[in-house]
Amino acid sequence: MSLALLLPDMPVRRGAACPRLDFALLTAVAILFSLGLVMVASASMPVAERLGVSTLHFTIRQTIYLLMGLGLGLLVLRIRLAWWEQCSLLCILLAILMLVVVLVPGVGVEVNGSTRWINLGVFRLQVSEPAKLLALIYMSGYLVRHGEAVRETRAGFIKPLALLLVAAVLLLVEPDFGATVVMLAAALVMMFMAGVSLWKFAALVGVAVAGFAALAISSPYRLERLTTFLNPWADPFNSGFQLTQSLIAIGRGELFGVGLGASVQKLFYLPEAHTDFVFAVLAEELGLVGILVLLGLYLFIVLRAYRIASVAEQGGNLFAAYLAYGIGTWLGLQALINVGVNTGLLPTKGLTLPLMSYGGSSMLVTCVAIALLLRIDYETRCTVNSLPASGISMHPRRRVR
Repeated sequence: MSLALLLPDMPVRRGAACPRLDFALLTAVAILFSLGLVMVASASMPVAERLGVSTLHFTIRQTIYLLMGLGLGLLVLRIRLAWWEQCSLLCILLAILMLVVVLVPGVGVEVNGSTRWINLGVFRLQVSEPAKLLALIYMSGYLVRHGEAVRETRAGFIKPLALLLVAAVLLLVEPDFGATVVMLAAALVMMFMAGVSLWKFAALVGVAVAGFAALAISSPYRLERLTTFLNPWADPFNSGFQLTQSLIAIGRGELFGVGLGASVQKLFYLPEAHTDFVFAVLAEELGLVGILVLLGLYLFIVLRAYRIASVAEQGGNLFAAYLAYGIGTWLGLQALINVGVNTGLLPTKGLTLPLMSYGGSSMLVTCVAIALLLRIDYETRCTVNSLPASGISMHPRRRVR
């Protein structure tokens, strides 16, 4: 079946046509968001009943967010990568603008002491979600335009981080420590894949780790989260309540789980069961088998993103390659952090489980990220098939070590 209606901009020569979209990636993503809808339905019913709304209230809203995300993804799929590359500087400026606007009194919505949302009427936009993706687009474009300087000079190595640091500071003011870590970590990986020497990369990682450690111990609530994470059972009914309930849920799941819908911890024992801790509910209801399937799907998506990036790099489209590396790192790292928080391996962070947790902002932006991956793969394989690519960065990569 031709994709001419879906991707009308793609060139087709006589006797040659662009390949289909990545069916394996689409299948993995479809399984994840289908599983996510089921787990949101299971985890959110008690909360909906307590709020006096329909038991499927959150499920219906999540389905609407998913449909909106798919629609937005189809729109993004039709946009050439060259356009994103040309607008990469505007992307980071837009991200910074959103992060500034959310801090304006009367505009940003405060929830549990954090001001991260803008009320759009239909739903609340958590600005850190699009900001992360826009930052990765900016970094991809910068590495293409100034790749030689980034690899060979100290100033060139530091400059691309300047605007990212502005965005990071604004995220910390909200505060959103988790989003800051994910954004900067993905940017660092992109710089490494662009050929930054190992010693520069290690030095920057060391500075970043030291900075994050200083931020963690300088804030009382962050320090409390850190100490709670180290020993949640010291205060299981107060500061350690969320984590201990999550660990109980995971422990109850054993090998095959207690059965879909039969979770006990979601009955007001585990806070945020349908958002940040949906993994714990899945572990309780589907057991170790469900956990392994979920982790396998995320691992496949990350490896697929890196494979797409590698093929794009070999084809000379560096912007596409760097962006795919960034998206793969972002999705994988965010999933890893969420699972780590649920299992007590990492301090508590307000990061969603991509395509699984309840939330409109995360769902929409993740769908856009997947659409970009599909577009990168599609354009790259058109190039491999000797058809013109729409990217503008068609020059060989130079790696300096």
